[in-house]
Amino acid sequence: DFDETVQAAIGRHQGYEMTRDIVTALRGIGVTGVNMDLLYGLPYQTEASVARTIAQVIGIGPDRIALFGYAHVPWMAKRQKLIDPGTRPGPEERQAQAGLAAAMLAEAGYTAIGIDHFARPGDPLARTAAAGRLHRNFQGYTSDPCDALLGFGASAIGKLPQGYIQNAVPIAGYRRAIEAGRLATVRGVAFDGEDRLRAAIIERIMCDLEVDLDRVSAEFGMAFAPDAGQRARLAELAEDGVIEMTGPRLTVTGTGRPFIRQVAAAFDRYLDRSAARHARAI
Repeated sequence: DFDETVQAAIGRHQGYEMTRDIVTALRGIGVTGVNMDLLYGLPYQTEASVARTIAQVIGIGPDRIALFGYAHVPWMAKRQKLIDPGTRPGPEERQAQAGLAAAMLAEAGYTAIGIDHFARPGDPLARTAAAGRLHRNFQGYTSDPCDALLGFGASAIGKLPQGYIQNAVPIAGYRRAIEAGRLATVRGVAFDGEDRLRAAIIERIMCDLEVDLDRVSAEFGMAFAPDAGQRARLAELAEDGVIEMTGPRLTVTGTGRPFIRQVAAAFDRYLDRSAARHARAI
């Protein structure tokens, strides 16, 4: 966000002119693809301030834009305790900001990708999404179909066909392992067959906003069998108008697009269900 009041509140100063000049310089040395990350739901943000930032970003002309909702998690990120909770927009305001930004980007010719990305129609990400070959990993949406993602650095998480791995979180521990010529990996979680099936279902929902459960099940040679709780959650989402179920095909509605994470969560057998329903997805 380019608003100076917002930047002061989060301690992250990066002016419009600086950003514009950096992108111009990158273009000048031959960089052909530029992405910008934008946030809504920050302290002191309003629809008006978000609109000003979006207009400035459109003027800079990045090829891709990632539009993320600010996550206030001071129990994990201790520095966030410095932010006055009373200055943060509420769920309705956050949704209004996200909707306004998405509408402005669409009007400027950007294609909506999944839940939070936008790309120019000629960008590889937009072309891949249109062809139904979009993928999603820890970094967001990608056109890369690789089945391995290696994370470098302290706390980095990687994904292999066999499961997830994570490096040592403390920088000192990571450095000691590397200097000793060892892998810095400290833990991992192995996948089983059902994990892979559910992950594929979730990826298609997040990428395509729809999934044919029978088709994905056939690819893995095993049937997806939702338990009673999952059936109830899917029924609730359908009743709320978030999804439509036609036989084995699940489709996220236009109304349900802001709640795609909740749809995907219905297929996650490890997720803590104690969180609130829709609002936490915004």
